[in-house]
Amino acid sequence: MEEQYSRLLPLLGEDKLKLLQNKKILVFGLGGVGGYVVESLARSGIKNFTLVDNDSFNQSNLNRQILSNFSTIGKKKVEVLKNHLKEINPSINVTCLDLFYLPGSTDINFAVFDYVIDAIDTVSSKIDIIEKCEALNVKHISALGCGNRLDPSKVVITDISKTKNDPLAKVLRRELKQRNITHSLVCYSEELPLVKETSKDSLPSSIFVPSVAGINIAYKVIKDLINDEEK
Repeated sequence: MEEQYSRLLPLLGEDKLKLLQNKKILVFGLGGVGGYVVESLARSGIKNFTLVDNDSFNQSNLNRQILSNFSTIGKKKVEVLKNHLKEINPSINVTCLDLFYLPGSTDINFAVFDYVIDAIDTVSSKIDIIEKCEALNVKHISALGCGNRLDPSKVVITDISKTKNDPLAKVLRRELKQRNITHSLVCYSEELPLVKETSKDSLPSSIFVPSVAGINIAYKVIKDLINDEEK
């Protein structure tokens, strides 16, 4: 077992760590939430990633995105994150898809993945990801309202049917219900949005909520993968 996992090994055991290293994870969105998801999973034994994002780092990311700094401004997030993961563990396998995911925009085979993580903002894309995962019985989780909040203690993982105080969750809940999907795993903040008048292109955001959401999602993924194998 690689030395970089020596502190993790006593907590999981060799069998569970080997199990995690063979799992395949698909991540949509590498921003405030998605970056922390991938970082946490890589440091927890996951070694097979497919990363989907067409964005580049800019100065507005500096206050909250884990790999955002002046040296990465202007660089593609998928490439920066791939290089970063290789620095954590050279044996990590990373497939980068530099694209803005929309329904029908790519022929990703969702069925080959053990877990799908949606950390993007576009509602139609979130719905499409959930529909594909539900049809294939692939485990998945979606990140919802994390911007325009400050309190990390309000971040929860729950079913979409139990969400509150989140305009994005309300829209997603309604749209999924129209498609006969009433249950779907989500991570969001129960805190009410703080700024009433906001622009979609400049939504207020801090590091506190997105980072905690990303770490919580990663923990949920690890926990689910281990528990599924033990059933």
